Amino acid sequence: MDSIYSVVRFFVTGGPFMYPILIVFAAGVAIAVERYVTLTHVRRRNEDMWKKVQPALADGDFDKAREMTSKDDSTVSQLLTMGLARQGAVRRREDIEIAMEESMLEIIPRLEKRTGYVALGASVATLLGLLGTIIGLIQAFTAVANANPAEKADLLSASISVAMNTTAFGLIVAIPLLVTHSVLTAKTGEIVVSLEMASVKALNVITAMAKRQATA
Repeated sequence: MDSIYSVVRFFVTGGPFMYPILIVFAAGVAIAVERYVTLTHVRRRNEDMWKKVQPALADGDFDKAREMTSKDDSTVSQLLTMGLARQGAVRRREDIEIAMEESMLEIIPRLEKRTGYVALGASVATLLGLLGTIIGLIQAFTAVANANPAEKADLLSASISVAMNTTAFGLIVAIPLLVTHSVLTAKTGEIVVSLEMASVKALNVITAMAKRQATA
């Protein structure tokens, strides 16, 4: 009970800048949770789809692979669909590779969507905390200037202590948001790498099959 009272007192005595920092924190947490759930779902679906389509690619059964990817809306299916569509029309590796790269340019922004706002929230929280402290210090020194000389030291120390609450709260909000942003960025990077790996493996199989058919 005492700890809850201390937290409430810390928040209330911090001044009006505590509220926008709290709003930034709530928004950052909401975005982070949404992104984490989405990226986890994307990665799981990609892994499941790759396990299904990889044997068909390895056997050179591109018609079956095209049918499987066309019925699925995972990002790895979108990527492979572009490459497999070109495989049926052209023989050049470069054309198929360009088609897959074009698909990657569409997929990556969707994976990175809103993740940057988490880092932005951390920066804004820190700056709001500093701004709140500066304004609090200005008000404190203004009040001390008109105070009784005997009370100036105690009044100033108390005012500074209260003013520093906003900086402390800004950092309390910013640090978890920065860590969360790093986790989301790493998770996004892992998905992108897995897509690139799937693209290269599919491209190698398509190229090898085309060479085999050319020499047959």
